[in-house]
Amino acid sequence: MNIVMLTNTFLPHVGGVARSVAAFSEEYRKRGHQVLIVAPEFPQTGSETDEDEQDVVRISAIQNFNGSDFSVALPFAGHLNEKLNEFRPDIVHSHHPFLLGMTALRIARSRQLPLVFTHHTLYERYTHYVPADSQALKRFVIELATRYANLAGLVFAPSLSIAKLLHERGVKTSIAEVPTGVQLENFRGGDGPRARARFGIPESALLLGHLGRLAPEKNLEFLAGAVAEFMQENTNAHFLIVGSGPITEQLTRQFAALGLANRLHMPGTLQGEAQRNAYAAMDAFVFASTSETQGMVLTEAMAAGVPVIALDANGTREVVRDGKNGRLLPRQHSSDFIGALQWLRDLPLPERRKLREQALRTAEDFSMESCAERALQLYRPLLERPWSLDDSLYAQWMRLRNLIGAQWEIIEGVTGAAGAAFTHTQTPSERQ
Repeated sequence: MNIVMLTNTFLPHVGGVARSVAAFSEEYRKRGHQVLIVAPEFPQTGSETDEDEQDVVRISAIQNFNGSDFSVALPFAGHLNEKLNEFRPDIVHSHHPFLLGMTALRIARSRQLPLVFTHHTLYERYTHYVPADSQALKRFVIELATRYANLAGLVFAPSLSIAKLLHERGVKTSIAEVPTGVQLENFRGGDGPRARARFGIPESALLLGHLGRLAPEKNLEFLAGAVAEFMQENTNAHFLIVGSGPITEQLTRQFAALGLANRLHMPGTLQGEAQRNAYAAMDAFVFASTSETQGMVLTEAMAAGVPVIALDANGTREVVRDGKNGRLLPRQHSSDFIGALQWLRDLPLPERRKLREQALRTAEDFSMESCAERALQLYRPLLERPWSLDDSLYAQWMRLRNLIGAQWEIIEGVTGAAGAAFTHTQTPSERQ
């Protein structure tokens, strides 16, 4: 089948959604399906002639939106229509309810194609990136995402926790639990000693690690505080933070102020072998985000045999089994987190090995192969019956969207420059 995926974030951005879209696309293609990805331009984006970009349509975007490291795509179809005519999609898969998610709606509606929506994100946790953030805007965002889900023919929830939450919020569309799996071979067999040598970390050190986007919504202020306090009492402990983001300098200053700069290691974003080696070097992966919809980075760590210490939250509780493959802490309290780190420190070596073995077994349950096959099986029934977007629900969604007014324009980046972003005009069906 021919699958078109629309996402507001994609490589080279290294967030969870971008990695999810890339991973599913790779697996679909291995099985003989065609995938066209529609995504924003990023400053590091290659040209259409680059091998990695040949099945990607890049949409002009506002770079570094509102001081973040995101690109906000201008949601106009433009020359995309020509690409779609050439590709002839069978199914439209939207990964966001806003921005290019609106384009996905227009494509599905005008071409009478089934629409699938993956609810990757708790969007209300991210409104701080939008000027005039408010509680009212958070409520609107929740309602818009819920109404969008009800326009789709099928909703993918990355975890059981999120599926339950969507039901509670009023999603009536059928919801299937489809996590983003892990390419197990990409995280196994890493050279931990090599990574430690590269970053100047002693072989005998207790190495705590974290990988991900360094942003406020990841609750890194709490995590860094707890880890730093532990390190002050444990001079053999080091902290490896892999990733980049808007609070990178803040974290650096925080550890320097406590005299811990020489035991904090921040190499930036790592990929491929370097990332695999970094995981292998860790004694434990520490995680405090409560804004996730699935524990993708946690399953990656476990695929490398690394136990996880994390706060109990949606998406995390499906992966971390307290006392089995790490620690799952029921409350956000620094003393609890420090206590879990002390527990790990004091574990006899045979018990640490058991944690690692159980982590590897957990990762098997989240293999990318099985997750992709499940998604494809869910696609197929949608192709067997005629599908059209419910006009009454679409009209309700549009009315609700219009209530936001100026804030929606800010979110979508509708500026005077938008008219010059494309060289081709929209078709009448795409303007509706």
